[in-house]
Amino acid sequence: MTQSKTRFRTLEEYAALDPGDLPECHFELVDGEIVKLPTESDLNLMIAGYLFVTLAQFTPHYLIRRGTEVFVTSRFVTSRIPDLVVLSEEGFSQIEGSSRSAVKPEMPAPRLVVEVVSPGEPGRENHDRDYVEKPREYAARGIPEYWQVDPDRAVVRVLRLASSGYSVKEFREGDRVLSIEFPELQLTAEMVLKGGRCDTSK
Repeated sequence: MTQSKTRFRTLEEYAALDPGDLPECHFELVDGEIVKLPTESDLNLMIAGYLFVTLAQFTPHYLIRRGTEVFVTSRFVTSRIPDLVVLSEEGFSQIEGSSRSAVKPEMPAPRLVVEVVSPGEPGRENHDRDYVEKPREYAARGIPEYWQVDPDRAVVRVLRLASSGYSVKEFREGDRVLSIEFPELQLTAEMVLKGGRCDTSK
């Protein structure tokens, strides 16, 4: 297993790593170093699973991914593993059959990435990673839509790519979450934040 202190100087060097040498834990490549991330909470898994099943009604299931890496444009050598990724058909064709599920820099950007935000206050590592670093990286990578699902703050933020980065719309409680990539979706913020386990008797 690769030790977390191994430092990669380029994404190409990291991409050449044999899949069997990657850690089995939940990790990302940050500033050239493989960093172990906290274990996902049960709610995070519920939210990702619910969105997978929901999105599969509008796009082929094989385009929706959990655990697929996205090599990002950053001042650091960095690869993210979003909670959910929706590939384009062209992107899928370039990954299909690979020994490692990764969207490399030369490949088409995903249509959508979803991150379930970790708890944390501004200035703390968790907060700044999700609210500062990832939006900058995903925008530079050309990803047209990025969702930040934040159960702690009870908000779903949809970031849409514009000329100067992402524009942001926030959705709470019974607000319908509006997606450019998936306009057919009939999801409220509450449905997303509770992983589909809403009280439908009201």
